[in-house]
Amino acid sequence: MTRKDYDDILVPAVTAALRGHEKVRLYYEVTPKFSGMEAGAMWEDFQVGMGHLTRWERVAVVTDVEWIRHTINAFGFLLPGKLRIFACSETGAAREWVIASKT
Repeated sequence: MTRKDYDDILVPAVTAALRGHEKVRLYYEVTPKFSGMEAGAMWEDFQVGMGHLTRWERVAVVTDVEWIRHTINAFGFLLPGKLRIFACSETGAAREWVIASKT
């Protein structure tokens, strides 16, 4: 994942969602084919997340990549919204949870 990926895909999508909604929800899937992030992409990810910290209502992270799971478990408490990690075999449950009207 590169900074260009963030600049061209993620940032415009998040910006558009934030323009139209007070709170947003994110479904974030990282497959086992994930090979890593460039430093610029990590910085962009941090800026997007922290720049709108109070506006994340619910975030579903779907991954079997262990270092991502561990990082989210270690720092997920910083997110004021709800956060859940799902295994790649649970994509349906993750999508249902992120769009559900009840917690």
